[in-house]
Amino acid sequence: MVSIETLAGADEEKALALGYAAARETAALADLSDRSVLRVAGPLRQKFLQGILSNDVASLRPGEGCLAALLDAKGHVQAFLRVLVSDAAVMLELPANRMSLVSETLRHYRVAAPVTFEEVPTAVMALLGPRSEDVLLAAGVDRAKTLVAHGRDLPVPGLVIHASPEVAPSLRQSLRDSGAAPLSRRALDALRIESGEAWYGDDVTEDNLLHETGLLQKYHSSTKGCYVGQEVVARLEARGGHVSRRLRGLRLSAAVPAGAVVQLSGKDVGQVTTSAVSPRLGPVAMAYIHRTAFEPGTTLTAGGVSATVVALPFE
Repeated sequence: MVSIETLAGADEEKALALGYAAARETAALADLSDRSVLRVAGPLRQKFLQGILSNDVASLRPGEGCLAALLDAKGHVQAFLRVLVSDAAVMLELPANRMSLVSETLRHYRVAAPVTFEEVPTAVMALLGPRSEDVLLAAGVDRAKTLVAHGRDLPVPGLVIHASPEVAPSLRQSLRDSGAAPLSRRALDALRIESGEAWYGDDVTEDNLLHETGLLQKYHSSTKGCYVGQEVVARLEARGGHVSRRLRGLRLSAAVPAGAVVQLSGKDVGQVTTSAVSPRLGPVAMAYIHRTAFEPGTTLTAGGVSATVVALPFE
């Protein structure tokens, strides 16, 4: 007799495969409810943020945006942010559990600058896949009530949508009715691993330097002026970007949990950050690996199973 647990597991695997395929071939909808939005206003808002964040905020015009990191003075990553500029304000999308730290840090550096900060209740979601724009159009999304931006931190091309909590339920349903398949977190993680798209909290913490993540070019401008932590980034760049560990991909012989220890000849050389079973590649993971073992092709163990180091992205 087939158990209820087996049937539920089969349904979950089918949903994972369908969502994964939709994100690569059509369109899929992902919930990003673990993100919050901070509104920065005031006449010198972009100039102020330019001196704090790692990317070039000052040059952005209304309707434009970028990704940026908030670092501490020693170069450790405090948060990843999406910066979105409008006529009246700069919206910062960030992990909800970093809101208090980011707000307090910005207020600390504000001194006498004429800027204000306000957390804005926002439902954040993402449309992933080559038909994302078509689905958005078919759903009749009201741009006056939502903010839509290209999601450069998504594992495949797609859009990030900000909506009021009141509008969000009907918006999600409209997007699904217009062809967006639900994308589970397991499927999203598989896509993130394949693309090497590290997210704050899952793969990046305040223990990490930006160079270790492999995302320096995406979150940093080498041509802007000074910002908090810039000296550390510049010093590493001058030394060729060499760090003692880097985020790498792992091809696994079996699935392992996040946090699994990575070893070389019985010696600890790293730790898994995100793990998933990809419908295309099988068991895969991202992990920080020490420089003695992070060359692609190196054979290791992770959580006791065989693992091969892969450069990110997997493609």
